[in-house]
Amino acid sequence: MAGSDRGDEFVSTARLLPEAVVSAVGYRTVDSAPVIHRGLPSPSLTVVFSLDDPIVAGLSPEHANGPDAFRNRVVLGGLHTRPAYVVQPTVQTGVQLAVRPLAARALLGVPAGELRDLTTEGVDVLGASAARLREQLAELTTWDERFAALARYLRDRVAAQPRAQPRAEVAAAWSWIARHRGTGSMSELARHVLLSPRQLTTVFNSELGLTPKAASRLMRFEHARQHVTRASRRGLPPDIAATAHACGYSDHAHLVHDFQQYVGTSPTRWLAEERRNIQAGAHRDGEDWGT
Repeated sequence: MAGSDRGDEFVSTARLLPEAVVSAVGYRTVDSAPVIHRGLPSPSLTVVFSLDDPIVAGLSPEHANGPDAFRNRVVLGGLHTRPAYVVQPTVQTGVQLAVRPLAARALLGVPAGELRDLTTEGVDVLGASAARLREQLAELTTWDERFAALARYLRDRVAAQPRAQPRAEVAAAWSWIARHRGTGSMSELARHVLLSPRQLTTVFNSELGLTPKAASRLMRFEHARQHVTRASRRGLPPDIAATAHACGYSDHAHLVHDFQQYVGTSPTRWLAEERRNIQAGAHRDGEDWGT
């Protein structure tokens, strides 16, 4: 557990249903006034249970602050390549899960490709049990109790789902991309799974909602984002050129370009915006993205 002088709290649990969940974080943030938070793309699906008011989000800051913003108490987010914008109120409490995309069928009952950005009402997909879980989590008073209830819910969902699995070629391709941290060539990937590039793109995109090339770029970016985050946590200034080299970019300009696409701003500005959350213990998803 970690906190800041503003009263923020981020609590992670050890390996919650590891075959399906990369990380689970309970959070409580306190601000003097509502702010806009960037929901970043990542190689994981996002599941959020708000324990306070509905989560208000949009595809732009203007959308998030407007009358047509998405308002959900349980949020499901698929793999996406642009930031979502979340209105963070003065007090916000919830639990956020990073879910393995290939576990979507077993855990959520649908392939990851059927989920959109951070706009899907989770109850519409998960059913009334998700609404009951959210109410239970809100009534419990400790994070240990909440994580225990969440673990029971996840185990029950996996046990109740039909044993539908993604195609073996898709699972093998995702593991290969994760192992190479997004730096391998698409021709080598296609040869590895014994499909033509076109066949692989078709089955991969149908299951996950992204092409193999887009997934590779996203995974490489996430590796770089966590690289600069770890440096910031240690109090070091960002070294974008060194990060680009370490993460397989041809130069720092390509990494800056990816930050503009996935985050909507530069690495240094994002670090300045997120410094408080980073120091309080957020952004600790890790890099265990394989199956």
